[in-house]
Amino acid sequence: MTNERIKVIAHAGYRGEESPRAFVRGEVRIEVMKLLDLWTEENALTGRRRRCFRVKGSDWRTYTLCHDEAEDAWHLG
Repeated sequence: MTNERIKVIAHAGYRGEESPRAFVRGEVRIEVMKLLDLWTEENALTGRRRRCFRVKGSDWRTYTLCHDEAEDAWHLG
């Protein structure tokens, strides 16, 4: 599992970064074909939260994309 920072094109709903539509890894843009699962993680000590999405990419691979609310940044894994 990595914690690689990535650029995500997301649907912005009432929460802001609501749902990923595509992401860029290196020079490759991967479309999100299907949302498989989503959950929220919270660090009990710091209170930091991140929303995670398990998705099927246009390359047929499965990815976990996480949005760190405090950093307003997306990470792979």
